[in-house]
Amino acid sequence: MARKRDRNPEELARREKIRELLQLANVGSMDDIHELFKETIGEFMENGLEAELDEELGYSKYDYRNKTTDNSRNGHSSKKLKTSCGEIEIETPRDRKGKFEPQLIKKNQTSVSQDVENKILSMYAKGMTTGDIETHIRDIYGLEVSDSTISRVTDKILPIVRDWQNRPLESIYAVVYLDAIHYHVRSEGQVVKKAVYIAIGIDLDGRKDVLGMWVGENESAKYWATVLNSLKNRGLEDILIVCTDNLTGFSQAIEAVYPKTDNQNCIIHQLRNSSKYVSYKDLKELMADLKRVYAAVDEPSALEALEDFAGKWDKKYPKISKSWRENWANLSTYFKFPEEVRKLIYTTNAIEGFNRQLRKVTKSKSVFPTDDSLLKMLYLAMIDITAKWTGRRQDWAGIHAQLAIFYEDRFPD
Repeated sequence: MARKRDRNPEELARREKIRELLQLANVGSMDDIHELFKETIGEFMENGLEAELDEELGYSKYDYRNKTTDNSRNGHSSKKLKTSCGEIEIETPRDRKGKFEPQLIKKNQTSVSQDVENKILSMYAKGMTTGDIETHIRDIYGLEVSDSTISRVTDKILPIVRDWQNRPLESIYAVVYLDAIHYHVRSEGQVVKKAVYIAIGIDLDGRKDVLGMWVGENESAKYWATVLNSLKNRGLEDILIVCTDNLTGFSQAIEAVYPKTDNQNCIIHQLRNSSKYVSYKDLKELMADLKRVYAAVDEPSALEALEDFAGKWDKKYPKISKSWRENWANLSTYFKFPEEVRKLIYTTNAIEGFNRQLRKVTKSKSVFPTDDSLLKMLYLAMIDITAKWTGRRQDWAGIHAQLAIFYEDRFPD
């Protein structure tokens, strides 16, 4: 038989007070306990609100000697709150000038459970595991939440995600960055690798926005064509410049949907591919020679530098110059633009930076149970990330002027 655990003096004293309270409240059933718990929550809320008003006014009730404000208390108003235990009614204190803005229960808040749901969504958006969320909610609110509860709360975001994914877009974007990020998702009893296709656009006002995120099979030009058609169906009629990696077939997919669009392959991707199998002792010198290619003042100078590179390195690394020549049509687009536009389009860093932030949020999840679970976490993370994307680029005036010249016939009046 297991030995009864010894309780410390604090626990014993607390137990004695609980017994006195139960006897005083005439508690005889679980329903009585439930009602008592609701009263306890109400008392806690009211005490907290009174303490907040004390802090706001700078003196406690009846302590007029320490009063240094011309504002004062002005009675109470009744408020009904929905909680996980049911509806409770509390008395909220008021001030005469109406300046008091309570934080424990805000003026228009009618549900404590809604506040808990918002906290769950916020923690989920930051990539916290369900176990961590359960612990935090228990510590902060004293409430028990299960995996299924967290899933049910976060599932409420899915209709919002669908609406966001289908929202109308601007008719023309100056630049659109396309890239994919990969995750493992459980599907039909197996763990499969899936791609999340991401499009980020910069409109003609210089403002950046995530146009969409699509969960699909492994990255392919065919699926990218589906993504581009989705953008077109949502009202995006024209893109001036698309920035991508050099996935095979990407150019054909873009041309099929947006035939007038200029395509710029990411120079950084090309450099990574070029240096992948280079000996460490050659790397610094080889990369310096490649820089003369992509940093040339114009396309003829770049082609001349590429010839020099081939003459020097082809015997040892013949595939590098060959790759640059094969992809030159999409690697050289930026040479026709001035410096400020080149900086905007020669790399997909804008979307890669976004992807890095998504990875920080999702790193706690090695496998997602469904496509929806992946999409809702990415959406919530995206909302957090893009909250900082305020205003347009500081250098946009110069970029806009240059684009208006190069794409005069396609610019709106």
